Amino acid sequence: MSITNALNSAMSGLRAAGRVSEVVSSNISNAMTPGYARRTLSVSAASQGFSGGVHVNGIVRHVDSQILSDRRLAGAEFGYRSETTRFLDRVENLLGTPGDSGSLSGRLSDFENSLITASSRPDATERLEAAALSARDLVQTINEASNGVQNARTEADRMIASQVEQLNGVLKQVEQINYQITSTASKQNDTSSLKDQRQTMIDAISEIVPIRMVPRQNDTVALFSTGGAILLDGRAAEIGFQSANVVTPYMTIQDGTLSGLTVNGFAVNTSSASGNLRGGTLGAQFEIRDERAPDAQTQMDALARDLIERFESPAVDPSLTAGQPGLFTDSGATLDATLEPGLAGRLSLNALVDPTRGGESWRMRDGLGATAPGNAGNAEILNALTDALTEQRAPASGSFAGTPHSALDLTAALASQVGADSLREDQKLSFASAQFYEFNQLELAEGVDTDVELQRLMAIEQAYAANARMIEAVDEMLSTLMRL
Repeated sequence: MSITNALNSAMSGLRAAGRVSEVVSSNISNAMTPGYARRTLSVSAASQGFSGGVHVNGIVRHVDSQILSDRRLAGAEFGYRSETTRFLDRVENLLGTPGDSGSLSGRLSDFENSLITASSRPDATERLEAAALSARDLVQTINEASNGVQNARTEADRMIASQVEQLNGVLKQVEQINYQITSTASKQNDTSSLKDQRQTMIDAISEIVPIRMVPRQNDTVALFSTGGAILLDGRAAEIGFQSANVVTPYMTIQDGTLSGLTVNGFAVNTSSASGNLRGGTLGAQFEIRDERAPDAQTQMDALARDLIERFESPAVDPSLTAGQPGLFTDSGATLDATLEPGLAGRLSLNALVDPTRGGESWRMRDGLGATAPGNAGNAEILNALTDALTEQRAPASGSFAGTPHSALDLTAALASQVGADSLREDQKLSFASAQFYEFNQLELAEGVDTDVELQRLMAIEQAYAANARMIEAVDEMLSTLMRL
């Protein structure tokens, strides 16, 4: 090897050491940066004839694509379970815990006790008023639970609109970065930073919709939902959705009063079982709006219907005439079974006995159809009201239809069902959380280790010093030759 070749080799070593130090410095400074992937400098021996040195091939970005994919899917599942669990907890809080005086079961128990107390002293006006007020408290609790469910549907609808807007924006950004990566690579420039940005954006998409990333030519990627929808392949898809201002019990996606999703103008399935964009936080909001909340509303409506039917019979209150509503009404009217959706929100205490609306409490004792107060010592109707409340009868609708229950048993069964659903969902959330955490840890293990990078830096210093010493040796040799 000539002195010139030796000098060139040493200089290439210095340049390579300098490039490696830049990469190590970038790794250390971005150790906590989201989406940053560890880099290394790819080098190879450069030799031609008797010359040598180091050739810098480029920067290598280290990402385990399988771990990354699994982490994204686990994150989507975690987001999905978080939302569904939050909704079930909300419904459980609306119904309350059995035994709690403010719960639905507690209100019904208070109403039953107030009837028993009033029947022991039917002449005591304060006891009659207490029974009427207890019935009104029960109605208000059912109304509030129903309103809470509908508020959850409205919030879910608004969340869908927000997430669709976010999804469209991020998909467009990924499309643009794909073009930038292609353009940058064609100029032989490093694309690692652009890929980091793209990874962060795809992570944001995967929280909304579970996705699969497929490599394409020129380091671009395509994105597909696990349900089969094409979100990005060359160009970003346009997701369409029309939000409703307020969601009512009558509104469904089936009858067109609630919006579904479109992808590039074509309607897609949004069901939790087979939807094209199922899973993730977006799928959870559709499931809450179109499945879980309507199911909860159906159960509450069935409970409200059962209450109305128990007290509208002349066998309970002989003073009632045909077509006259009983103690509990549908906004003041008799029950119409064809209008059951939303009944829990419309349930009301008959105004004839409601003290807050000018009602007369003596009608609890003498009957809603009585024209004047009767025998103050007659407790027959009060006893009949109590018997109607405790009667084992099969509800006409809801999941407990066909199975005899007292009103209190039916309420407790509903609360128990919601509690069991909430517990199961919470268990699924715990599993999803643990899985997401483990994949996060695996991904972090593949990331930047500052201790390892510092060790690499020490090796770089030694290599740099050795190449610098080689240049000094060549300089000494040249000086010797010049003195000859």
